[in-house]
Amino acid sequence: MTHISWFQNKHVVLGVTGGIACYKACELARELGRRGAVVQVVMTEAATAFVSALTFQALTGREVKLSMLDPKAETGMGHIELARWADLILVAPCTANTMAQLAQGSAPDLLTTLWTASACEKAIAPAMNQQMWKHPQTQANLGRLINVAQVLGPDSGIQACGDVGSGRMSEALDIADTLEATLNRGPLAGTRVVITAGPTYEPLDPVRYLANRSSGKMGFALAETANRLGGAVTLITGPVHLETPAGVNRIDVETANEMHAAVHSVLDGVDLFIGAAAVCDTRPANISDQKLKKSKDNLSQIALVENPDVIQSVATSPNRPTLVIGFAAETESVLEHARQKLTTKSLDAVIANCVAGGEIFGQNDTQVTVVCHDNDHALVAGTKSEVSTEILAILSRRLPKRI
Repeated sequence: MTHISWFQNKHVVLGVTGGIACYKACELARELGRRGAVVQVVMTEAATAFVSALTFQALTGREVKLSMLDPKAETGMGHIELARWADLILVAPCTANTMAQLAQGSAPDLLTTLWTASACEKAIAPAMNQQMWKHPQTQANLGRLINVAQVLGPDSGIQACGDVGSGRMSEALDIADTLEATLNRGPLAGTRVVITAGPTYEPLDPVRYLANRSSGKMGFALAETANRLGGAVTLITGPVHLETPAGVNRIDVETANEMHAAVHSVLDGVDLFIGAAAVCDTRPANISDQKLKKSKDNLSQIALVENPDVIQSVATSPNRPTLVIGFAAETESVLEHARQKLTTKSLDAVIANCVAGGEIFGQNDTQVTVVCHDNDHALVAGTKSEVSTEILAILSRRLPKRI
């Protein structure tokens, strides 16, 4: 199962402006190249004070463009040739000064002239001091640019000057992943997707809780793939030790009640809901403020009450998503139980897998069957990332076509 990157054979103009974050642009140039892009670097004069043009030439295999009037270009108008050539103009880092020029339509150099002369996709990755980022004029410029370009970042943290706050240029991998997801006109383009993942923890006392063995890996793989296929993804997860997929909005919860509330808070306008979380069916009826002691507390009997059925509440909600998909992790009669769940919970499909023996939990590979009302799709075993791609290919065909 091979994923073809959006960047494959795409012409990307990487605009590098004068800030300390120029060093990150080197890794970004390499990452775009790894994904198959043909990268043409355009540098401002100030940028050359931080990183040499020769460095980018070595990384991309192409001569860096510095001057607006290129005697080697056809008719000497290099900016027009580049404007026609580019599929994407990405300015990273984008300083406060360059942001102001782009927002106002000012074109004093090759990069800003190219920006105004091209009708291709555009994006910026701002990088500046946190106070400069907060300045009202910078924010006003940001408001103008949001209408014509994708804004990637900035991140927060310790800055080169020692300040702490927003203004750090996003990391190269995050920039590339986010662009990949948003520019990919994949089968989920234009759709809103909500996915739940991981276990829930139901506290008994400050130390103990009821839980299950879900690692969250399948739900996270689905979120990452849905984002890559063009969906706007919200991931609601129980306690797990997994990195948030780039471009995905993450909401962390702990209990089934918290997951139920979080799900219904984001349900408006959702096209596809996938309940991959292993939500505890029950919780302790009483939660002790202090650690229970077997010497004085009766630990042999713990009263339990039912948790809300998150997936069924979504399927029967007045603002029900177009497709509501459940999971069935079973130890026996897997397809029989999955078909029963499909009907009793009013779902559109159930993703069934066998967890007998518990070996599948926490692993990177899996095998599932997508059970629908009309037929079943038994998928070839593979990594959870590969299987998630096959699952979403099936589900995307069941969504209404968008024009």
